[in-house]
Amino acid sequence: MRQVGRAATTPSIQYPVFLTRIDPHRNMARFYVLSIEPTLFGDYAVQRRWGRLGTLGRLRSDLFPDLVSAHARKAQLVRSKCKRGYVEG
Repeated sequence: MRQVGRAATTPSIQYPVFLTRIDPHRNMARFYVLSIEPTLFGDYAVQRRWGRLGTLGRLRSDLFPDLVSAHARKAQLVRSKCKRGYVEG
């Protein structure tokens, strides 16, 4: 938690990140969505959904005890996917 004046603030939950990777020559049209959601037990889940564009895809949730570590994991996954050719949008 950071102190701002007298009020304490915590990192906020941001909007989902939507990444795509399209290569018509390889018939590739993939998506990857990352979001952070609070759980009922006070943890935070980094939710990943991926698959072919136009499908529901698959879903995986990783639990983290605090929002800071969840944001760190989300940022790491975004960097990793961008290195593999995914772009935002």
